[in-house]
Amino acid sequence: MKFHLRARLTAEFVDSTFLVAAVIGSGIMGERLAGGNVALALLANTIATGAALVARIAAFVDVSGAHFNPVVTLADAIEGHFSWLEATAYVVIQVVGGIVGAVMAHAMFGLPAISLSARPRHGSTLVFS
Repeated sequence: MKFHLRARLTAEFVDSTFLVAAVIGSGIMGERLAGGNVALALLANTIATGAALVARIAAFVDVSGAHFNPVVTLADAIEGHFSWLEATAYVVIQVVGGIVGAVMAHAMFGLPAISLSARPRHGSTLVFS
């Protein structure tokens, strides 16, 4: 069953929002609870992110395809599964959902709604990843 574009975009927005909130929130939580143990914080973040991703996909794959990621959407458009107009709408809603999710995660942990990372991240490996 193919859902109307509005329902698919709503699902992508909700999913992207809660996935980003889970990723950022679990990173903040892991860092706060790990007592300086970076490996433990990373493990907690990875497990929570994986669980959130599986739950989001299971919940909405039949509605929107559970893309959550503009690159996945663009790949689907290149393969002809989406019109470029639909793909553009998906990408915009995913980006907006991601921003809302980041603000939500910051609010949950009492941080400023919008902030920049204090950790420098640079290098060709980051660009590649």
